[in-house]
Amino acid sequence: MADFSRLPGPNADLWDWQLLAACRGVDSSLFFHPEGERGAARSAREASAKEVCMRCPVRSECAAHALAVREPYGVWGGLTEDEREELMGRARHRLIPASSAIGPIPPH
Repeated sequence: MADFSRLPGPNADLWDWQLLAACRGVDSSLFFHPEGERGAARSAREASAKEVCMRCPVRSECAAHALAVREPYGVWGGLTEDEREELMGRARHRLIPASSAIGPIPPH
């Protein structure tokens, strides 16, 4: 489920990029898989969705949005669910907790 607390507020300037999206008016079923879709059918649908994304002038904004809110479903900015999950996993592994970076904090 998407983390709605990460969504920007209702300010139009934060959402206006969507007005320029190549996917506006395209059937959303191209970007979101039906229940149980797997294998070649899923790969073909995702490839078609990515074709739309590749010609989109706001592709980077779309991908950044999906990553920022941890969008769990669909193709956003040319990234599938699995690709976004992989990117988020890599980012988590690169983060080093402050306590391990400086060692244990001595008692006062």
